[in-house]
Amino acid sequence: MKALRFGLVGAGFWAKPQLAAWQEVRGAECVAVCDLVRPKAEALARRFAVRSAYDDAEEMLRRESLDFVDVVAGVEAHAPLVKLAAARGLPVVCQKPMATSLAEGEEMVEACRKAGVPFLIHENLRWYHTIREVKAVIDGGTLGRVFRGRIDYCNAYPLFDNQPYLRSAPQLILADMGTHILDIARFLFGEARDLACQLQRVTPGIEGEDVATVMMTMGAGTTVLCQLSYATVAERDSYPEVLCFVEGEAGSVELAADYRIRVTTREGTRARRLPPPPYPWVEPGEGIGQTCIVPCHRHLLQALRGEAACETTGADNLKTLRLVFASYESARRRQVVQTV
Repeated sequence: MKALRFGLVGAGFWAKPQLAAWQEVRGAECVAVCDLVRPKAEALARRFAVRSAYDDAEEMLRRESLDFVDVVAGVEAHAPLVKLAAARGLPVVCQKPMATSLAEGEEMVEACRKAGVPFLIHENLRWYHTIREVKAVIDGGTLGRVFRGRIDYCNAYPLFDNQPYLRSAPQLILADMGTHILDIARFLFGEARDLACQLQRVTPGIEGEDVATVMMTMGAGTTVLCQLSYATVAERDSYPEVLCFVEGEAGSVELAADYRIRVTTREGTRARRLPPPPYPWVEPGEGIGQTCIVPCHRHLLQALRGEAACETTGADNLKTLRLVFASYESARRRQVVQTV
């Protein structure tokens, strides 16, 4: 089958694992890289043997014959780039967070709808193989009716070393990682009915919040607690893992550090370890945070080919974005916020 040709926009920190993961997936070929800083685009193109480099996305779209566009630029550039691609009739894969506001996200979804092009969000954390395993346990009925769940992303990751611009971001961990964690909550437990959120700023010299706690009522009445932190000092830092504990009437499933899963019922506990696959291009310390891009890409490619319905369309991701901004509203008002 002929490979789909794509242009990648954005040559920052995440562009390298993004392109490396695409090269693991048969059926997609990057033919052009674009970044406002042309030397960055050229360096990335050389590293991955991509033929062309640009510093103007409109020029790239005009000159190249593309089947889709992969937007890996900063969030402030997402809306204009998505609309630009849609105007040329090109499907778009876009990084999270999708947009800087809910209204902007709605405009992006509508622009792609009117143009009749697929708009897919690169929501890769739900493709952690450990998260998929937790989902399989829940859906398999072993736990019975699920009444409570907890999702933790708490670590001391040096975020500002590779993304220093985030120091001045007025909205930080909820906008940056909350989109991932709240999407995982929706993936595991269904849609939220209400939520309450508290935010804290722990690290000196930053503008936004680096600690967030969100409690939601989801699905058929499951209480879900999402804990996020870039300021957690622990004996063993769990970055980049997402940890979970899910309780049901008949048992529980725990996703613990070091990729360990324990399923407990009244008959006992079954435990196993599920390490991520070893790709040679994964950067030290990143592990599952980068390996999950491969199954995410594979799914997105199937959706672009019409072989599968995409789990993370722009329209679906609006539901996650609503939870992010509802969380900010709840923290500001210090009140429970209805989400439906």
